[in-house]
Amino acid sequence: MGIEDFLSSGNMRLDQQLKFTAEIDKMTSVYRRTLLISGERRENDAEHSWHIAVMALLFKEYCVEKPNVERTIKLCVVHDLIEIYAGDTFAYDVSGNASKADRENAAADKLFAQLPPEQGAEIRALWEEFDAMETTDSKYAACLDRLQPLLHNTLTEGHTWRNSGAVRSQIEARMAIVKEFMPEVYEWVSKNLDRGIELGWIAG
Repeated sequence: MGIEDFLSSGNMRLDQQLKFTAEIDKMTSVYRRTLLISGERRENDAEHSWHIAVMALLFKEYCVEKPNVERTIKLCVVHDLIEIYAGDTFAYDVSGNASKADRENAAADKLFAQLPPEQGAEIRALWEEFDAMETTDSKYAACLDRLQPLLHNTLTEGHTWRNSGAVRSQIEARMAIVKEFMPEVYEWVSKNLDRGIELGWIAG
């Protein structure tokens, strides 16, 4: 059972696309630190990517620049594909983040080479755009990528904040893009950080 059972279509391009589709199923086995709101387990990368893609449909009215929602959704669904090989690097893991860029670039080389060249280049360019956070669409996607786990923390008694010993300054640094690009939403973020400190979920 597995890719060894793949039956070739006889079309090399189609085979590449089908095998890539099978390969990215591995996202469902990459677990993040974020707890599902139900509390039953940690979420996986595929769930996180789906969640922020749906969020892209909802929150554009709060952006200081008008994003292209369709492009933002593309950025959201591809932004963690490389974690199939690189693994998830926790936002507040200092040592893990030191090697993150090298690990993720190597993973991108391996993963996107499995597609027909122009499709591999297109998806890699989207991944790189997301990572750079320089375009309007990538800023919006980055905000959603940060808001979703924060929302989960507010509804799971600060699960990842408590387990990592996160301090407010770390969380604020992570949420700086939201403060810049979605200031009205950041007001809600700030209220939740206040509450997190009051309840002992976040270190001062």
